[in-house]
Amino acid sequence: MKQQNKTHEASFRDPSGYIFYDKDGVLKRVINPIYFPQYKKLTESGFFKTLIDKKLLIAHEETFSSEEKIEITPEVIPFITNPYEWSFEQYKHAALHTLKIHKYALSKGFVLKDASAYNVTFYSGKPIFIDTLSFDFYEEGTPWRAYKQFITHFFGPLVLAKYHGTDIFKMMQTHIDGIPVKLISSLLPGKSKLSSTLYTNIHLLAKMEAKHSEDYKVETKIASLSKRAQNNIIENLFNYIKNLKVSETTEWGNYYTKTNYDEEAFNSKKQLIKSWITPLQPKHLIDVGGNDGTFARTVLAEVPHVIVTDIDAEAVNHNYKQSIKNSENNMLPFVFDVLQPAPGIGFNNTERHSVIERLKKYSPDVTMALALIHHITLSGNVPFEKSAAFFSSFSKLLLIEFPTREDTWVASLLARKREFINHFDFYNKENFEEAFSKYFIIDKKESIKGSKRVLYLLKRKDENAGT
Repeated sequence: MKQQNKTHEASFRDPSGYIFYDKDGVLKRVINPIYFPQYKKLTESGFFKTLIDKKLLIAHEETFSSEEKIEITPEVIPFITNPYEWSFEQYKHAALHTLKIHKYALSKGFVLKDASAYNVTFYSGKPIFIDTLSFDFYEEGTPWRAYKQFITHFFGPLVLAKYHGTDIFKMMQTHIDGIPVKLISSLLPGKSKLSSTLYTNIHLLAKMEAKHSEDYKVETKIASLSKRAQNNIIENLFNYIKNLKVSETTEWGNYYTKTNYDEEAFNSKKQLIKSWITPLQPKHLIDVGGNDGTFARTVLAEVPHVIVTDIDAEAVNHNYKQSIKNSENNMLPFVFDVLQPAPGIGFNNTERHSVIERLKKYSPDVTMALALIHHITLSGNVPFEKSAAFFSSFSKLLLIEFPTREDTWVASLLARKREFINHFDFYNKENFEEAFSKYFIIDKKESIKGSKRVLYLLKRKDENAGT
């Protein structure tokens, strides 16, 4: 039975239009009459076509037009990531992408009126702008109205990450409208005021905002700003962000340099993964806790869309840079903490969907969970049955690795639990199989040569109904 059209909660704020899912579950965007002049000019001038051809803006097709509304159908993006799930390089590239689009818009007589980080996601290995209605006509002499938004959504978080690490990006979960300038300024060291770029775009902005706290609007404080001056601001921000670097050492950033696998176990695991997954011909695959994507790459050539998540932002960063270097356009890395999945946020907690909701919609044909269950169980104190329920909520087929008690990593984790060691007597292969068998059927099971680990291929029970 087909569902009724369902308006997407992410677009209720925009008077220019809204997005919705039609009765067949296809995402579409409605353009309201108030935005007709901009949309028609952007279309007729070739502006949209150029951005789409350059893969800067998501492609769309006009599927309905009347005096009351225009409907467009955008190209399908398999999985949407949010700013608080990006690595440092991803965040940087999203910021540069936004500035690049604004600069081009300015050169064609338009302006980017909305510089929200949520208007960018990653698709085909690169950032892509997804809000087609974020453009307006440029008025000579006016400043960039989305300037402050760019600072609070992009520039500020990146600069904070430089000094405090990429965990700062998680602040975007609680600041969906951007991290306040005053807060950004207060978290930066005093020496940052010696940088003219940081002083002008953050500290001075914070001072002006405090001075005009009752009626201050950044776009109205400068009476006039030439296009040349605005381009200079864009260039200054672009160059500063381009050269930004972050230096942080994380626990799992160099995981495979300290792994307890020998060469035999490493290769045996790769061969098993490839031989089990390839015949399944999955379209969508996710590797949860996949570190830098090493094992996901064993099947990357056979799977059209591969997601690799990890709690470690540096591992995700390394994976992202490697995927760019290798032109692996079907690889999508992002930061994901299994023990604390990103919730739904925004008004009514529905403007941005939780990561679990997005994974269910992504509906992976295969989920990989390698070298993960012992961390969930022993570090997170999560019972096997709860882990099984978690994976079954979005996984049709689950390729999961179980390290036995004899595995050195497991032994190390158990050693840290000395005072509660009796509580973890349940950690064994038999109890793992029993718990997961409530949600899955064991299809394959094989010990990984040269290791104390077992690999399983599990089929979710509801996928085997009537067989």
